[in-house]
Amino acid sequence: MAKYLNAKQTVLPSLIHAKQYGADMCKIKLINCRMAAILMTLSFASLATENVEQRVEGKFSYPNNARNAISLSFDDARDSQVDVAIPILNKHNVKGTFYVNPQFAMRRLDGWKRAVAKGHELGNHTSSHLCTGNFEWLRKKGQGLEQVDLAWLRKDIESTTAFMQKQFNITPESFAYPCGNTFVGRGKQVKSYVPLIADMFKTGRTWLDETGNNPTYTDFSQLAGNRMDGMTFEEIRDMLELLREDNKWIILAGHDVGEKGMYTVDKDALEALIVYLKDPKNGFWLATVSEVASHIEEYRIK
Repeated sequence: MAKYLNAKQTVLPSLIHAKQYGADMCKIKLINCRMAAILMTLSFASLATENVEQRVEGKFSYPNNARNAISLSFDDARDSQVDVAIPILNKHNVKGTFYVNPQFAMRRLDGWKRAVAKGHELGNHTSSHLCTGNFEWLRKKGQGLEQVDLAWLRKDIESTTAFMQKQFNITPESFAYPCGNTFVGRGKQVKSYVPLIADMFKTGRTWLDETGNNPTYTDFSQLAGNRMDGMTFEEIRDMLELLREDNKWIILAGHDVGEKGMYTVDKDALEALIVYLKDPKNGFWLATVSEVASHIEEYRIK
């Protein structure tokens, strides 16, 4: 922040000088006023761009001189996450972020309590798991985000937090939008619930995005999440290479873990991925969503 303020202090005097220069040039008729205005604008734009680039490309870094941060996240608190994913993560001493739906979590409550004890992060994934009613499984129930408002959704989210406080003695800092949807209502009555998540949580993660998160720019309330369901290790690795520019923070998101499927992370691919990510020569810092967010936040407030 101090760097940013210094940049503003540098730009504003330069702008004043440029403006005065332009006025003087007009008065003595060495160049016309239009050209002076152009020079003034170009001078300001050049200085502003230079200082923004200096701030963005400054001394930001990840631990261990890693090129990128990466988080492994899983949605819904599905049984296979307790049975398959967490043992793989524990084997390699890696912590994951698991977004909890109480209905699923209740089925394996002891397993989730052990996950918390091992240092895995649990986040909020609502009680209803309400998405757009365009999904057939929700239409059959007569439900959808199109049919609710922000007050209803807040209560739904708060009930999940209350469940987690009671069962795990934790207050979640992270949230994942079910189906990646971030709205309620229809047409002119549509409202984003991103501001609601910004008010209630440290981070909110979307899904099926096509980019990673630029650490000096990303909005913590709508972090990009990239799919790892149904992919081989090689496909995931190749995707990561495409997302790595600008020290991106990459958040991978999956559901079930076991045999490869549309909504299942292949267990062999997951294990190979972890081995790859932990190798220092590949340049990744592997941490939970909240850990990476805290590291970036610390840089931003300096």
